[in-house]
Amino acid sequence: MMFAPKAIADTFDKDVSDFISGGGTALYLGAGVALPLLLDGKQGGQHSLRALDSLGTSTLLCIALKEVTDVKRPDSDSRDSFPSCHATAAFAIATVQSHYHPGSAILWYSGASLIAYSRVNLNRHRLTEVLAGAALGYLTAKLELSQKHGLILFPIISSDNAGGSLVGLQVVGSF
Repeated sequence: MMFAPKAIADTFDKDVSDFISGGGTALYLGAGVALPLLLDGKQGGQHSLRALDSLGTSTLLCIALKEVTDVKRPDSDSRDSFPSCHATAAFAIATVQSHYHPGSAILWYSGASLIAYSRVNLNRHRLTEVLAGAALGYLTAKLELSQKHGLILFPIISSDNAGGSLVGLQVVGSF
């Protein structure tokens, strides 16, 4: 049996991590928001909005934490390393999709874990930073799912009596 030299294996590993960390992350997040529209029937719009709300909220929280913590990246002088927003976003999507599709949870969390690993493998983050990002994404998504109308998109997230989705601003009152 013939083994590839270490340099080739390292290059392959870096190339795979580059893809996962870049285009792969975009595909994963896009699928997490768009697939419910195709697969979840009448609830598809609601599930997509929930995923988008969780993704947006967790990303905003991640960016705010980066500003407050001011931690240097392991590969540069940039001071925006803590927490990993890639891990945050991926775990937010994994948590929402796993809530709606428990049978697919292993796939969603595996994808999120690969994204988080790619950030460490590329030396963009330390393990603690991706773990913190994963926790932030998971907890934000759990909070999102516990709220009747979501977190940021609450003016446009609502369920009608038939369980379908309503999209639009709601004004309640009498004149």
